[in-house]
Amino acid sequence: MAGEKEIWQKIGEGFVQEYYNQFDNTNRMGLANLYSPEACLTWEGSPFQGREAIANKLVSLPFKRIKHIITEQDSQPTIDSCILIMVFGQLQVNQAVPLSLKVLTINVLRHVTYTCPMLL
Repeated sequence: MAGEKEIWQKIGEGFVQEYYNQFDNTNRMGLANLYSPEACLTWEGSPFQGREAIANKLVSLPFKRIKHIITEQDSQPTIDSCILIMVFGQLQVNQAVPLSLKVLTINVLRHVTYTCPMLL
């Protein structure tokens, strides 16, 4: 059906909404539930491996208030059943002038199957 979103787009949009809502409005320690035990995160050049290390890093960030202003997002399936998510927008920290935001994530799906049309 024309105009209907693909499953990976719906999953990507749902993830982005949940992740940034939790990041901006709740205790960031809750974000740990969105990471797998094997997940990795690089923050300003420093790597963090595993759910607990990532959550501890996010909780330790020095700002009091943060707001992610998402203006665009794109999701793309990968050949190994993951979803590549690109997020664009602005980041406002402690009421300062918003900064440019560009985030790239790869979400590994567990127990989910979808069909990806291949272009040849």
